[in-house]
Amino acid sequence: MPDVPEVPVAPEGREPAVTPVRVVVALCLAAPFVAMLWVSSYAKADPAFIGIPFFYWYQMLWVLISTALTMVAYRLWQRDQRARTARRGGADR
Repeated sequence: MPDVPEVPVAPEGREPAVTPVRVVVALCLAAPFVAMLWVSSYAKADPAFIGIPFFYWYQMLWVLISTALTMVAYRLWQRDQRARTARRGGADR
């Protein structure tokens, strides 16, 4: 099992809700939305790729990037949940 980073414990004994892993998960899930909502960054025809205007291939590239980022976020979330369950002694299973 890979080393699990130590999560700081809140004064009441509860784990904090916002951890570095959860911030990375949120960024992975938010990045595609920000990229697609910032239309002025890709609303142009050049550079074309194999005859396809930039506007179209850029969006299709984000389909693949979004898939990869969602997979990363899911794996990180699973790892975080397993680590939290293990620290609580497996009480949630």
